[in-house]
Amino acid sequence: MNREDRLALKAERKALRKALRKDRSRTLITPEGIALPITLASRGTRLGALLIDLLLIVVILVATLIAVALGVAGISEAAGGKLQNLKGGYSDALQFLAIVWIGVMFLFRHGYFLMFELGPRGATPGKRMTGIRIAARNGGRLSPEMVLARNLLRDIELFLPLAMLLGTMFQRNATDFMVSSLAAAWFLLFALFPLFNRDRLRAGDLIAGTWVVEAPRAKLGAVLSVSETAASGTSRSTGATYRFGEAELAVYGEYELQTLERVLREGRAEAIAAVHEAICRKIGWNPGAGDERAFLEAYYTQLRARLEAGMRMGRRKADKHA
Repeated sequence: MNREDRLALKAERKALRKALRKDRSRTLITPEGIALPITLASRGTRLGALLIDLLLIVVILVATLIAVALGVAGISEAAGGKLQNLKGGYSDALQFLAIVWIGVMFLFRHGYFLMFELGPRGATPGKRMTGIRIAARNGGRLSPEMVLARNLLRDIELFLPLAMLLGTMFQRNATDFMVSSLAAAWFLLFALFPLFNRDRLRAGDLIAGTWVVEAPRAKLGAVLSVSETAASGTSRSTGATYRFGEAELAVYGEYELQTLERVLREGRAEAIAAVHEAICRKIGWNPGAGDERAFLEAYYTQLRARLEAGMRMGRRKADKHA
């Protein structure tokens, strides 16, 4: 293959990736009425995130089991090496260790996804490693009901059919063969579900009203270029000076900063007016009219400075709910 053919193939692949990414583009409408472009996570990325999370769960459970086994071995040694001779306190300790292990197993089996997805980032460690997160399709904040619904459905979609399949796949009688076949069909039905809808939703997402989207960068992006007068808080058109106190800046976090930056970059008048009114209402200012962009540029500059100072001190505010 000569150089021209390689360049043509590279350009073709780039165009294909761009087309696929465009196919995953959606618009999210926030409760304030602001339209935000998002990109749905690819099916491969979602699978990779799930595998990472399952691996972490298995590692934690195995480590816990080893710790319990070492505890049992210590009890056995203290009892003279004979578990059947355990009496009184030794037996109670052994039962306690067994209960602890069962409790930890239950916690990481059912609570792992809930704990992380209810957090401010809306993502498990696996999702964070692959750069994706959960988002509500109504544009609002993820609610406990949404996260609970999508994770309870995961039991029906994944864990129950797999448990049935593993429990019967090595049996040879006709009944167990039929059960394993039904479990396999059950698993494939839900596993292939995201392939047959445009938004790549699994059944849990459909019921819960969520999307899995590419996450914004964890660190603050490149500084939006604003004029010196705007950066100082002074409007070039009206001469008004905007200064915001700690309480007025503390209501928002990184997510809102990124949203504000996107609105300023796009420069759409209706979005600027809507965000200006929403921020003024939130911090108790009179919205007024005619100087919205200068207000937003000043607020953006001062909010960014506050968040960056917090990061240097090891403090982060992911969003207004944190």
